[in-house]
Amino acid sequence: MNANASPQPEEPRHRARVPGHVALVGSGPGGADLLTLRGAELLRRADVVITLREPAADELSVFRDELLAHCSEDVSVIEAAECGGDINTLAVTRAREGQRVVRLYSGDPFFGCRGAELVAACKEAGVEVEVAPGVSSITSVPTFGGVSLLADGQPELRVLHARPHGGKEVDWQEAAASDAPLVVLGADAPAGEAPEHQGPGFDVVCKTLIAGGRSATTPVAVVRAGGTTRQTTVTSTLARLVADLKSTDAKNHHVTAPALMIVGAPVARQPELSWYETRPLFGWRVLVPRTKEQAAALSDQLRGYGAVPEEVPTISVEPPRTPQQMERAVRGLVTGRYQWVAFTSVNAVKAIRERLESYGLDARAFAGVKVAVVGEATAQAVREFGIQPDLEPPEDAQSSKGLVEVWPPYDAEIDPIERVLLPRADIATETLAAGLTDLGWEIDDVTAYRTVRAAPPPQPVREAIKGGGFDAVLFTSSSTVRNLVGIAGKPHNTTAIAVIGPETEKTAIEFGLRVDVLAPKASVSALAEALSEYGAAKRQEAIDAGKPVLKPSQKRRGRRRKL
Repeated sequence: MNANASPQPEEPRHRARVPGHVALVGSGPGGADLLTLRGAELLRRADVVITLREPAADELSVFRDELLAHCSEDVSVIEAAECGGDINTLAVTRAREGQRVVRLYSGDPFFGCRGAELVAACKEAGVEVEVAPGVSSITSVPTFGGVSLLADGQPELRVLHARPHGGKEVDWQEAAASDAPLVVLGADAPAGEAPEHQGPGFDVVCKTLIAGGRSATTPVAVVRAGGTTRQTTVTSTLARLVADLKSTDAKNHHVTAPALMIVGAPVARQPELSWYETRPLFGWRVLVPRTKEQAAALSDQLRGYGAVPEEVPTISVEPPRTPQQMERAVRGLVTGRYQWVAFTSVNAVKAIRERLESYGLDARAFAGVKVAVVGEATAQAVREFGIQPDLEPPEDAQSSKGLVEVWPPYDAEIDPIERVLLPRADIATETLAAGLTDLGWEIDDVTAYRTVRAAPPPQPVREAIKGGGFDAVLFTSSSTVRNLVGIAGKPHNTTAIAVIGPETEKTAIEFGLRVDVLAPKASVSALAEALSEYGAAKRQEAIDAGKPVLKPSQKRRGRRRKL
């Protein structure tokens, strides 16, 4: 190479352009937990999400929010019902700009939806496209309703769409002539649909099938809002269905659409196989007034019972105003100042742990120190820190008073140190400190954290609390009672009140609330289980009395609670 030659200009570097992409994601028939793993991953990667077309009913809006929780914080959300223009063109345009677009569909994009049109538009435009199939309502809604399709050797199943499609209508005579079970979509179109898109109505379908040869006693089921916590299943016969639906809807407590109709032998076993709507708290709207971090496990347990938990923070946990007390406490742990440390809350454990770790210390700082705890969650938090509790109250007395009752008195001959560290909230009661003092111990009562009343919840939530929109409220401490009433008002008299222990019960009664459920031990898990047992008992009472099973929020409003 000639060293004196003038340098050649460098080739311009072209940054690789990120290709756009369109993904059709089936969200399933109802709850967001039916979303597939692939669907969740595509939502996580999305730059743009085009939502479902359904109206923003309360549950659907919650469903929408749960789906969008899979997305990044900077995702652009386009409401399908409000975007106006051609959604397919919009999706293709955004993808051509290099964005990753997700179009959400109810159920499966290729079954009863118009996903095929978007895929065709993408292929024509040369845009990469993917379909993440969703759980179809055809098979899932009967399952949620307790109807086992193609069971007992049944060789055939027919799926019919009752509404006119492309000028074609169902041949009901042919459907009636067959013995095959029928799954019928759109027999009763939602209110507000254009006449050309409305179904014939359940009465017409039943009469036509009977006229075509099906027996009037043929079992039939209608599952409405299938796969959601507002689902209702009505089982009957072709001759009685319309009357039974009217009887069910007499009090206007049910969502009537979307509806799926099942005709034939598989319906006969529905009462035996019903598993979803028979959950003890099915469809109950339960208020969980705790901090966000504390509410997660409790909400998961409630969902397992069929409830719809709604977390409303009532307190905010903040550091103490002055840190000197905590600094002296940590120094005392390290230097051997304490014989015992007593933890009465998860927040206290968290506060001490964070302070120790800020100094580069760990659980070894507790060497030679005995640890006492109150409550199952507190004990678990201590164990997660690597410490095995030395003392706990009995399961049926998980409280400060219960801990005092099992605490050994101070004995100068066997106890080398007489001092106890008690890290707690700024508003905690004096029960434990006073009890230990009476037993001869010296107490270092340290404010480990402050509890500050949270901001009031949104207006619709406050109205639901006072107006009976919630079926139950769980109170996990006296402070949650005081704070919830302070920021939102007293729960309505038809709302079931569940409390975690005697002290919380006493506070609730002081505020004029009748307590319906008292947990057998101071554990949020036990509290949720006790509420589920209460719900199951109320359900069985209604069934034994031959009455409809109603949630507390569905019962006649205005009855006064008696203490």
